[in-house]
Amino acid sequence: MPERNSGMAAPARLVLTRHGETVWHAENRYAGRTEVDLTDVGRSQAAALASWAGRERPDAVVSSPLGRAIETARPSARAAGRDLVVVDALTEVDFGVAEGATIAELRRLDPDMVDRFRRDPVAHPFPGAEEPEIAADRSAEALRRLATEYAGDMILVVAHNTLLRLALCRLLDIPIPRYRTVFPRLDNAALTEVSVPADGTGPVSLISLNVPPDRH
Repeated sequence: MPERNSGMAAPARLVLTRHGETVWHAENRYAGRTEVDLTDVGRSQAAALASWAGRERPDAVVSSPLGRAIETARPSARAAGRDLVVVDALTEVDFGVAEGATIAELRRLDPDMVDRFRRDPVAHPFPGAEEPEIAADRSAEALRRLATEYAGDMILVVAHNTLLRLALCRLLDIPIPRYRTVFPRLDNAALTEVSVPADGTGPVSLISLNVPPDRH
């Protein structure tokens, strides 16, 4: 993405959110790269997010390329009067053999695999999954690029639970193996705000975490 601003610009405000609830939510199935539809609740969450965007008028609305993120982000882009920007690097982590499964199903398949993952998801990712360190690097780099392109602006970013937790750890210098304990969960359509320096390299500040859009 080309740089839109130059000079000593103010930090960008990145408002990060997880897409709306999906049909796999109730069973807590791992949804990585699989296309999964939003539920009626998820569409209502997208509408609530759009109400926030209509009030706050972010300077850009950015989405993961996956359908559940785009469906969540598109109403906000319309409400803010912005074109929706899709960034491939913000797609969710590939969970390998865990894709589409629940923890209970995985435990029946291989209880040791689940225990190893829970002890250290970086040292023992699910077989065939994207390595968490790699996902953390690509997502954090994408967010820093946005901060450089939209220096001094507010950007709404709609992505995914695991990807955003990994990105937050990388941006805030939190060890990646701790992403599941430091950030147990990002709620659907809740807002987490970070301040990211426009030069793309400086320290990042956490402003708010997991705030419902009607309270942000």
